[in-house]
Amino acid sequence: MPIVTIQVTREGTTPGAVSLTAEEKAALIKGSSELLRDVLGKPLESTFVVIEEVDMDNWGWGGLPVAEFRRRAAQTG
Repeated sequence: MPIVTIQVTREGTTPGAVSLTAEEKAALIKGSSELLRDVLGKPLESTFVVIEEVDMDNWGWGGLPVAEFRRRAAQTG
């Protein structure tokens, strides 16, 4: 029984969104399950997918909170 955990930041994919949409989550679940079926031969009904949305304050990159990392990267790029 495979268990897939997908972590994404809680910022949404469209302006003003603060989360993935139900449709995006369904696509992640479907795609992950099909990948395990195709690569490992695992039946769809035996695969569990967990999507964890991580608040932006709980995510960092390059030693900085991600918002600060992005701000600095935008200034230099």
